[in-house]
Amino acid sequence: MNWIQDTFLQPTMIQTVAVICIVCAIGVYLGKLKYKGVSLGITFVFFTGILVSHFGVVVNSDMLSFAQNFGLILFVYTLGLQVGPGFFSSLKKGGVMLNSAGLAVIFIGLIMTVVLHYVTGISVSDMMGLLCGAANNTPSLGAAQEAMLQINTVDEKSITDMALACAVAYPMGVIGMILAIIVLKALFQNKKKETNAEIGQTQTYVAEFQVCNPAIYHKSIKDIMTLTEKHFVISRVWRNGKVSIPTSDTTLEEGDHLLIISVKADVDNIKVLFGEQENVDWNKPDIDWNAIDSQLISRRIVVTRNRINGVRLGSLRLRNLYGINITRVNRAGIDLLASPDLHLQIGDRLTIVGEANAVNNVSKILGDQLKRLREPNLLAIFVGLTLGVVIGSIPLAIPGMNTPIKLGVAGGPIIVGILMGAFGPRIHLTTYTTQSANLMMRQFGITIYLAGLGISSGQHFFETVFRTEGLLWLGLGFALAIIPVLLIGLIMARFFQVDYAKNVGMLCGCMTNPIALDYANTTVDNDEPSVAYATVYPLSTFMRIITAQLIIMLFQ
Repeated sequence: MNWIQDTFLQPTMIQTVAVICIVCAIGVYLGKLKYKGVSLGITFVFFTGILVSHFGVVVNSDMLSFAQNFGLILFVYTLGLQVGPGFFSSLKKGGVMLNSAGLAVIFIGLIMTVVLHYVTGISVSDMMGLLCGAANNTPSLGAAQEAMLQINTVDEKSITDMALACAVAYPMGVIGMILAIIVLKALFQNKKKETNAEIGQTQTYVAEFQVCNPAIYHKSIKDIMTLTEKHFVISRVWRNGKVSIPTSDTTLEEGDHLLIISVKADVDNIKVLFGEQENVDWNKPDIDWNAIDSQLISRRIVVTRNRINGVRLGSLRLRNLYGINITRVNRAGIDLLASPDLHLQIGDRLTIVGEANAVNNVSKILGDQLKRLREPNLLAIFVGLTLGVVIGSIPLAIPGMNTPIKLGVAGGPIIVGILMGAFGPRIHLTTYTTQSANLMMRQFGITIYLAGLGISSGQHFFETVFRTEGLLWLGLGFALAIIPVLLIGLIMARFFQVDYAKNVGMLCGCMTNPIALDYANTTVDNDEPSVAYATVYPLSTFMRIITAQLIIMLFQ
């Protein structure tokens, strides 16, 4: 039986792998348990690792360091790939205000961290650990720890204490965020309920209009489109009882009925342009598009051909060449307006209306071979990971700082991931991975990282918590979690009239707190919190990783 003891107790490569896997398995199982609908989720892996280390399990330090860092690199890179396509668009239009509010929450937390460092005498590294825990953002903890190693490669105690501070503050981050949601709900939810007109203003919307504006009689569609800054697609034209799919050269006449796809917020402007909106609901989920005209079919086609990746939709001239109309483009579950300037990506799903032969010909151009999407694009993964760690290793000299800053294994890969996700298709680089594959890699990476983080920092956890300093850490973690959130939440609701659902979704996103988001979703009848969360999450995650390193470099 000695082999069993050697396998699980001797710090070898096999023992390290076994212990990490056991910690991950137990933590994932515990993460499925909920109390009153709330669970710490995958964070239980972190606390399981702490518990295992507390009971004296010792693993190979080199193997543990590799597993922990590789897990973090894999997580942040695949996260960048996921949010990349929508990262820069989230900074435009309605996303500007939400992202600005999210950045305000982050910077208030950073200011509080520095001020509390001077007031309490707690080291900057420990305060940064408390901030990372209060924000429930372990990737920023990894970035801060790496910045500490750049300053002092042998100061292992500061690295361990930073992780302990994060572990102490993490539950306070969850509790503080949920309490903030409860306060905002009590103050503002009943004062301004979401109306049907407010929900889905940026989602695709289908409406029927009648041409009653003499200013556009006898004009072609391409000429009419120059009269407005709004983007929309004319899907079909009814004239004298017959339906047709228009091209850009089609002229509109008095009395024509138009089926138009736009965003709901632009409906009033489009009504002014064409004259009158018909009282017909074209947005029912079970609408039969084929019933509009027996000669036309509606079919969803998937972009799978590499040469289409990154090509502008308008440059394909599909409407003029084949007499079809693209009514919607669905990317990663989000409906996009099929504008000519939209760059197609592998995996986009286009809803196409036209005659059967024409639609079949278009499907051959776009690919429409689902089996190709099931093949993993490992080239982009490995190229991106390599570029990420290389860029993360470049020393960047900043005036006034003795030590050059590096983006590190957290900052480099997430920047490369975002850029490849956003612009990879523009250079015909296939970065597409299925949602399930991306989620699998992200969850695997963060789980391994949390297990390694817990094992490496858990030896002195309980003796740290159950002392005066530990109690102070709990109080400071709670303050860092709730004060910035409540302050900005109240300002956004009171002075900027942001509705409750959007407000709490934004706050959960800037605190990168999916646990609180789950709770927020139970307090409303729509998915507005999730939409706002997704709008601010990419920039917030990026800023937390970068600013964590800057604070350590500037004040340590």
